Amino acid sequence: MEKIPMTRAGYEQLDAELRDLKGKERPAIIAAIAEARAHGDLSENAEYHSAREKQSFIEGRISELEAVLSRSEVIDPAKLSGGIKFGATVELLDEDTDEEKTYQIVGEHEASLEKGLLNLRSPLARSLIGKEEGDIVEVQTPGGLKTYEILSVRFV
Repeated sequence: MEKIPMTRAGYEQLDAELRDLKGKERPAIIAAIAEARAHGDLSENAEYHSAREKQSFIEGRISELEAVLSRSEVIDPAKLSGGIKFGATVELLDEDTDEEKTYQIVGEHEASLEKGLLNLRSPLARSLIGKEEGDIVEVQTPGGLKTYEILSVRFV
């Protein structure tokens, strides 16, 4: 099985979600199902069907998280150096808008553009891998060709 690269923070976040689902969400939905069953006829019981649907979602997410965490390989970016690779925090200058952006390259399960966490498999991350400070990269995006200058590369 292929290992899933992940930062320590990403691993801990997914592990906390798993513990919350198992320790709080699962028992709460089991109680809600039991309460809905007590109302009688299940064929027309919207509360029961809603609770069962939520239970299905929770159990699916638990299975997904367990699979991801069991295959994860936690990588400490602070122990890395050199060109851009997994875990690097990269400061970029968008040459079209002169806007500076900072991203950390992370695994797909912890990626969040709003938080500046860039999926390792995204077109931008793939174009950055192996590059160094001062390099210029061009990336084909849904909005067209974008050009970035790499201002800095840090491993934190």
